[in-house]
Amino acid sequence: MSNEHSGPLRGVRVVEFAGIGPVPFAAMLLADMGADVVRVMRPGAPALDKRDLVERGRRVVSIDLKNAQGRESALLLLERAEVLLEGFRPGVMERLGLGPEALLQRNPRLIYGRMTGWGQTGPLATAAGHDIDYIALTGALHAIGETGRGPVPPLNLLGDFGGGSLYLIVGVLAALLEARHSGRGQVVDAAIVDGAASLLTFIYAALARGAWRDERGGNLLDGGAPFYTTYRCADGEYIAVGALEPQFHEVLIARLSLDQEAFKNRLNPESWPRLRQLLQRTFAQRTRREWCDLLEGTDACFAPVLALEEAPAHPHMAARNVFEAIDGVPCPAPAPRFSRTPSTQPPIDESLHDPAAIAREWSER
Repeated sequence: MSNEHSGPLRGVRVVEFAGIGPVPFAAMLLADMGADVVRVMRPGAPALDKRDLVERGRRVVSIDLKNAQGRESALLLLERAEVLLEGFRPGVMERLGLGPEALLQRNPRLIYGRMTGWGQTGPLATAAGHDIDYIALTGALHAIGETGRGPVPPLNLLGDFGGGSLYLIVGVLAALLEARHSGRGQVVDAAIVDGAASLLTFIYAALARGAWRDERGGNLLDGGAPFYTTYRCADGEYIAVGALEPQFHEVLIARLSLDQEAFKNRLNPESWPRLRQLLQRTFAQRTRREWCDLLEGTDACFAPVLALEEAPAHPHMAARNVFEAIDGVPCPAPAPRFSRTPSTQPPIDESLHDPAAIAREWSER
């Protein structure tokens, strides 16, 4: 695989220490935007699978970090890298002799990106955990679900990828930009509890204003409002409506041939059960396809709820090429889109590369 990617980060040298979840996704985003990402894997680790789409865009090296020769191979890369990404528990990299203090002495411009669930410090810093645990501690998990029922995990989108990978990338890119001016690197401590809590800023602000109730299914944006939720259709499929603004709500009700007067108190939560029942009966009268024909593309703030296998074929998604194919496997295309330095979809490279050769290549740049 050629390491010459296109994109705004072309030429940025990144070393990723293999892990699970947020760090691989963060490395994928950097590779999508043109960075030259080298993944360090332990000897004997399973080879990359071309169906594992998050693994695209890297060159892979096999290094045993537990012996001196392996650590020296890693150091040859890290002395020439601009960014390091790791997702181990606090203290692991230090015990390997690859902690921030040691590496920043050898490479003062290095951006040392650290991804953990609980953070590098705090009472839970060294405890095991996963996405569901981290978002549980922020208040996010408590807020998601139906009235009278338990919290519903939002896949691992909110913690691992939203509060984890994306905040790691924002931090790394900000530090990289600062290093271009100062000539000095730094540590980016990206904790999922920090990022997921940050994502809740709008909700915490609404709570402080008295515009949010700290209970599930009773608020404007959590499915409590009958005009911002999903409905079952005659064929058992679902549609989503999000007609928050009055002008959009009027379009929705008019298209449904319902009486606008019945919805005059739509912002009063006491009216929501009655209005929900009315809309449930209405949407149950036609199939999802029929509702799409009537509402899609209007200002009713409407969309069909598509399954994963359906989404790539939707006309809008197809027209924008939101999904591409890698070796015949549908895959979300790189995002966002750049007008002058467009990203490419780098393939998955299943071969192992020589770390010394990559270090020499990086030295010549």
